Amino acid sequence: MIEECIGRPEVELRRELVQFGRWLSRLGFMPGTSGNLSVRLDQERLLVTPTGMSKYLMRSSDMVIVDLEGRQLAGSRKVTSELSMHLAVYQMRADIEAVVHSHPPIATAFACAGRALDEMLCQEAVMTLGSVPLAQYATTGTDEVAASLRPFIPHHTAILMANHGAVAYGPTLTDAFLKMETVEHLAHIRLVAHQLGSLQTLSDHQLDDLLRARQKYIRNAT
Repeated sequence: MIEECIGRPEVELRRELVQFGRWLSRLGFMPGTSGNLSVRLDQERLLVTPTGMSKYLMRSSDMVIVDLEGRQLAGSRKVTSELSMHLAVYQMRADIEAVVHSHPPIATAFACAGRALDEMLCQEAVMTLGSVPLAQYATTGTDEVAASLRPFIPHHTAILMANHGAVAYGPTLTDAFLKMETVEHLAHIRLVAHQLGSLQTLSDHQLDDLLRARQKYIRNAT
């Protein structure tokens, strides 16, 4: 059974944000002070990582609470400058309770090359992720970022951001983290397969079988 964020103690969610921030930093997905994470506290409030801080060094007391309009309600630090993308996801997807934005190196290289990860190569990626579209370029820290993502948010759970990075989201922070990890894995496989000189994409029949299996997988995971 998936343990959703809403209804869980705030102290527990703060610890999770610290834990996943450190993991993402160790993976090289959040170098320097880049990247941000958030979870729903309830239907009206979000718990978000602060701006200008290493996710490896972040503490649970550093988190910021905002409402769904982006107003800061609590926290001594300033909220992430990328808050608008988190708000867009939560406003458009009532089923989403956690968002991760990071810069996984290979996936970000695809975003810088103008390449979506939309070729169906790996069975596991089809089962757990689906295609990963590429949002158009938007200046970081502006509302342009949210606007560039909105066309894709309803139908995907991970999106590449041109010349920027990636965002992934799900019903739990664990799920959003695993999706981000899978995005980077898929990008790595795509890159190596291209270097080997041949891409063997899944056939329509194979995709149909996998999509049916995916529905069963989703039901069993909830």
